[in-house]
Amino acid sequence: MDDLDQALDAVGPRLRALRKQRDTTLSELSDTTGISVSTLSRLESGARRPTLELLLPLAKAHRVTLDELVGAPPTGDPRVHLRPVTHHGMTMVPLTRRPGGVQAYKLVINPDSTRREPDPKSHEGYEWLYVLNGRLRMVLGEHDVVLVPGEAAEFDTRVPHWFGPADDEPVEFLSLFGKQGERAHLRARPAAK
Repeated sequence: MDDLDQALDAVGPRLRALRKQRDTTLSELSDTTGISVSTLSRLESGARRPTLELLLPLAKAHRVTLDELVGAPPTGDPRVHLRPVTHHGMTMVPLTRRPGGVQAYKLVINPDSTRREPDPKSHEGYEWLYVLNGRLRMVLGEHDVVLVPGEAAEFDTRVPHWFGPADDEPVEFLSLFGKQGERAHLRARPAAK
């Protein structure tokens, strides 16, 4: 058995695991993808060989990349894998793989970085920040604020903004970045049943 056969044999169990993780029935997945229940069942059991025409809608339905779905080996391309990126004293770790939609990152900025002096920038999008450790100085338009652990901020990234450590300690925070117009959905009380 060659590598291709092994990879294809592993797709069925991976599909079943993804569906079960999401508490989705074969019927629900069939409605979403347009693939018949019997074909989905045969794919999961390994009785049917997966094809690109079947895998693309399944990857979309499960919100994973095609590489993830088939268990493709690493390519060495840093734009594809979740690897920390360090630039000018700021380390950014992507926490999501799903293309499109809201992207999550963990950021750590060291106090000795070149980010000590505010240099506000703007771009399309919407961002949410949550401070984990340290003190985050955030310049947002005319505002210059310091956020401490447990505090959060949300803003339209078309407003010029900048963030960095507020003192001589590193700051660690989470960032959710979404497309223009996406807003956080807050629930003040439990939903009525």
